[in-house]
Amino acid sequence: MAVDLPYKVVDVFTDRPLRGNPVGVVFDADGLDAPAMQRIANWTNLSETTFVLSPTRADADYRLRIFTPVEELPFAGHPTLGSAHGIVEAGRVQPREGRVVQECGVGLVPVRLDAVTRTLELPPARITDLPAEAIAELESVLGTQVVRSAAPATVDVGPVWIVAQVASADALLTLLPDYPRSAALERRLGATGVTVFGDCGTGGGSQIEVRSFAPSSGVAEDPVCGSGNGAVAAFRRVRGLLPPGDTSYRATQGRCVGRDGHIALTASASGFVTVGGACVTVLDGRLRL
Repeated sequence: MAVDLPYKVVDVFTDRPLRGNPVGVVFDADGLDAPAMQRIANWTNLSETTFVLSPTRADADYRLRIFTPVEELPFAGHPTLGSAHGIVEAGRVQPREGRVVQECGVGLVPVRLDAVTRTLELPPARITDLPAEAIAELESVLGTQVVRSAAPATVDVGPVWIVAQVASADALLTLLPDYPRSAALERRLGATGVTVFGDCGTGGGSQIEVRSFAPSSGVAEDPVCGSGNGAVAAFRRVRGLLPPGDTSYRATQGRCVGRDGHIALTASASGFVTVGGACVTVLDGRLRL
C-alpha cells in the first residue's frame, strides 16, 4: 500500500537557508517500522532523519525516532531542535510556557522556543578518560597532537563522542582525518564519532571552533553537531576550561564543508548543559513511498 507522509527539511544552527545542518522530518510515522525508517534515512542521506510519532507518555508532546544513514540514535542535538521547530511550525503541537517536551530513546528532552532560538536541555553527560594508547591512536587519526593537559575523553550524552582539544581553531581547520581509522577507533571505544575543538582567540563572536567526524555512523563530517557541541561544553566544564559558575558561550562549526553554523551553549557550575540555535525550514512537501 502506498504511503504519503508530510515531510520537511529544516536547516539547524542558522537563520539562512543552506548554511546550517539539515534534518529531514517525517510526520505521521506511526505506521512505519524501524527497517522502513532506516531505508528512508539511508535514502535522504542526511546526517539524521527523524520520524514523528504519537507519544507513549502523558508528559510528552510527541515521540521522536532519530536515524543516521546506517543506524538509529537514542538522542541527537540538531535533529531534536530542527524537529521541534518543524512540529510547532506545522501546528502539530502548541508550546506550553514556551517549550515542548520530546520523548526519545534517552527519555524526555525539553526544548524551549523563543522568537529566534530553539534550545534543548542536554541529557546528563558521562565522561570517561581515554587510555594512553587510545589518545595516541586519536592523534594518529587526526594527524596532529591534542592538548594533553585537557585529557581527551569519551563523553556520553546519548550519542558517545570522543572529545579532544587541539592547539587552536586554525589548527583545527587544517585537519585531514583518516576516516577508516577513525571509524575503527570509534567502534573499538563504542563511540558515535569524534568531536574536536580549538580556541578562536579574542576579538571574535565565537569562543571556539568545532568539527565532528562520525564515519562509523555513515557521516564523514557532520556539518554542525548539537550533541557534539554539548559534549564539548560538558568536557570543558570538567576539564576546567570554563570560568567558575554558570557560563554561556558561542561556538562555530561547518566552515570546512561550506557551512556557517552558530551554536549557543550554557554550562552550569553543576554540569548542566543547554544547546541552542536558530532554525529555518528549507523544504516543505510530501514523502511518497
